[in-house]
Amino acid sequence: MDPISNLISRYPDLERIKGEIIQAAEVLTKTYSDHRKVLVCGNGGSASDSEHIVGELMKSFSLKRQIPASFENLLNEKYPEEGGYLAEHLQGALPAISLVSQRALISAYANDVAADMVYAQQVFGYGQAGDALIALSTSGNSKNVINAVKVAAAMDIHTICMTNSHGGKLGQLCDVSIKVPRETTPEAQELHLPIYHALCELMEERFFG
Repeated sequence: MDPISNLISRYPDLERIKGEIIQAAEVLTKTYSDHRKVLVCGNGGSASDSEHIVGELMKSFSLKRQIPASFENLLNEKYPEEGGYLAEHLQGALPAISLVSQRALISAYANDVAADMVYAQQVFGYGQAGDALIALSTSGNSKNVINAVKVAAAMDIHTICMTNSHGGKLGQLCDVSIKVPRETTPEAQELHLPIYHALCELMEERFFG
């Protein structure tokens, strides 16, 4: 069973947003097929989810991820004594950056410029056309996340949001809006996790399966 079908079988009420989850998977597939990267941001519990997503994309999740044989050979040629160790302990990665993790930059920007621009600045600095931004906000109205999405859209960066059932402003701004059928923050976040797990698992299968 594919990851999205498995997700729906475990959480049947997600059937109503299956189309949006599939659209998000298509955006991420295009992003990685075009050798681009994913940026992720959110606040509070969604900040933790941002780092969680990056952790699943940047290393092995469910499958063994071999590095290219050409790179393994290069390491062995360049470092005859250590190349084998380096190659054995590297894994294939799907490039992703958590914008919530840059503590020094975030505190400096919030203090010196504007707190609601801490993610937008990073999108502007890290982002390139063809990248994707995953924006997490249960209300869909987090100002710093909204500003990041606006900057991303202006840079031709794909935007995916995950919110509660209402969607807020993010639901109107993003290319793909995954509005889980829950209203409260805890209940919405409880559904965000299995959805992004399914998306990460699907990406791993497509690029390393």
